Amino acid sequence: MKPVLLVDFGSTYTKATAVDLEAGGLLGTAASFTTVETDINEGLSNACAILKEKTGVNDYTATYACSSAAGGLKMAAIGLVPELTVQAAKEASLGAGAKIMKTYAFKLTKSDVREIDRLRPDILLLTGGTDGGNSETILANAKKLTALEADIPIVIAGNRCCADDCEEILEGRQIYVCENVMPSLGKLNILPAQKIIRELFLKKIVQGKGLTKAMELMTDIIMPTPSAILEAMQLLANGTGSTSGIGELLGVDLGGATTDVYSIATGSPTNMKTVYKGLEEPYAKRTVEGDIGMRYSMRGVVEAVGSERLASMAGLTAERLEEMLSYLEAHKDAVPRDEEFLRLDDALASAAVETAAIRHAGTIELAYTPMGETYVQSGKDLRNVKNIVVTGGALIHSKNVEKIARYAGMDGAHPESLRPENAGIWVDKKYLLAAMGLLGKNYPETALEIMKREIIYYGDQK
Repeated sequence: MKPVLLVDFGSTYTKATAVDLEAGGLLGTAASFTTVETDINEGLSNACAILKEKTGVNDYTATYACSSAAGGLKMAAIGLVPELTVQAAKEASLGAGAKIMKTYAFKLTKSDVREIDRLRPDILLLTGGTDGGNSETILANAKKLTALEADIPIVIAGNRCCADDCEEILEGRQIYVCENVMPSLGKLNILPAQKIIRELFLKKIVQGKGLTKAMELMTDIIMPTPSAILEAMQLLANGTGSTSGIGELLGVDLGGATTDVYSIATGSPTNMKTVYKGLEEPYAKRTVEGDIGMRYSMRGVVEAVGSERLASMAGLTAERLEEMLSYLEAHKDAVPRDEEFLRLDDALASAAVETAAIRHAGTIELAYTPMGETYVQSGKDLRNVKNIVVTGGALIHSKNVEKIARYAGMDGAHPESLRPENAGIWVDKKYLLAAMGLLGKNYPETALEIMKREIIYYGDQK
């Protein structure tokens, strides 16, 4: 036996997964409260003790971890034009597993700088201008950032022609320079920035999240949990050199406060009459809906779909819906037991999945030109994606998980939304995705085999 321990430090639960590399199989999983307010290592010790009872394993040949504890990796992004460099900066940050607290376009104001000080993001991403293009704005923003009181690491990923000047302006601060996130108009180059962001998470941020002692137990990898899940999604979709994946996919991770959506797909226009509008989309994309969640952000779900529709989905009157929502707001740790609350949780989950998937996917609209009718596409066309992968407590514990997951697919009520039209449903019942993203960095074949075996497939969309 060659056991490996994989740990996910979540904001609420610390999840531990044991894998046998020799057998290429899952040994067991366990979870315990994260205890972030006291010592995060208590949650780790408790989870490992539970795992030992299940597996009998105490010593591991390697230990890898990811973390979203204490809010995960928080960033602010600064760019030139909202639809271009700001969007490019956002794609780079989200793809690195960060949560975007705020984005800023054009020139920063003094109040913007004060707001950044108040928000205290873990990292600032400063972008702006294509290579050889506009330099005035990024230089002005660098000067404005000298007034920051907080010592926030700043990643400079804008116009290469003035990157050195920005570094000089910000001398004395924690500065990291990399290639431009948008070197030419409409062209994304987000991997260099993502690499630095992940390295910063490891070197600088982890200590501030109370993980320093825990890191001593780790063999190699520690990264933001969303980054680990993105790695798993890519491995599951693409496979390895010798083992095929399941193909292009749309993934949804439904949480109590946020809903993360992933797409591993090209998403290019499929019709000759379709023209593309906006910045090109990354093949591996992640979005975060900070106002959509099962408890802390359930009011955002209500606002998105309307209380009347949500009440109808749950089979409740409007009055009873409001009573139950108020109760859940006051008891965010409540686990539904009776039939009414189970129906409400399913309705909230369905509406959250639908809303998050609509926001993630592209849209298409009919336009008229002198040459006749044409279609204009914004974002990714996911209609031909054949797999929807879901995870998150409210989903995996529901008896109606397949029905809920199908809300991520196309429906007649939103014909403009380019969501999957006929996809099979995969459910991560054992919370394996983050762990397999970690394992896949060094043992991709084993991680892929475990995912294809353990993630439950429910068949094609009906």
